[in-house]
Amino acid sequence: LYKVAEGLSRWAYTEHRVMRDGKGRVKSEQIVRFDPSKPYPEQWTPVQIGGKPPSERDIAKYRRKGEDSDPEKISTSSRRSQPSLGEVLDVGRSFMVSETETHWLFEIPLLKFGNERFPPEKFQVQARLKKDGAVLENLSVLLRESFRAKLVVKVKSGDASLDFAQIDPNHPTTLVSISGDADWSILFIGGGAAIELKRTELRRVRPYGERFEVKIGTLKAIDF
Repeated sequence: LYKVAEGLSRWAYTEHRVMRDGKGRVKSEQIVRFDPSKPYPEQWTPVQIGGKPPSERDIAKYRRKGEDSDPEKISTSSRRSQPSLGEVLDVGRSFMVSETETHWLFEIPLLKFGNERFPPEKFQVQARLKKDGAVLENLSVLLRESFRAKLVVKVKSGDASLDFAQIDPNHPTTLVSISGDADWSILFIGGGAAIELKRTELRRVRPYGERFEVKIGTLKAIDF
């Protein structure tokens, strides 16, 4: 997992992301190109937003996204960001739940302290590994039961699946797709959403942050 997470920042790719509402209607769709070898403001390039060429506003939005990812930039936001999925994985306490001739299936407990986003008693995370080469193929996140977040939001159902593939046999697998959905209610008003994300045209690059031999990459990169 740590090798996969460290390598995620070393891939350039084209990402196609589709968000749907609870009735399956498309809420947003975007195609963007990401290249971590470029200077931070140039790393994200919108190709198509909502089926149309990107506007000046879209281009500016993705430029700011790249600028905000600069680790040397001083954050002016007072809001505390929620931990990513990778940051709350208690990898050291993982245990095997099943085994076949070709695969292992592990369950990965979640940390409890500082983890409001993925309460460990509410979510189950499993990792499927291929025995040949011991490579990560899939991470699944399943909501065990409904729970209330931020007092007024009740999350009733939800799951996500993160698929990984080995693009280059000399390097660990990398994330190629995410699918997931959730159902919730806010003050008795129901809602829902689904996400489909696919990464193609993957190319191994040297991150811009390592131009001075500084390595950047943690389990924080594993998220959805």
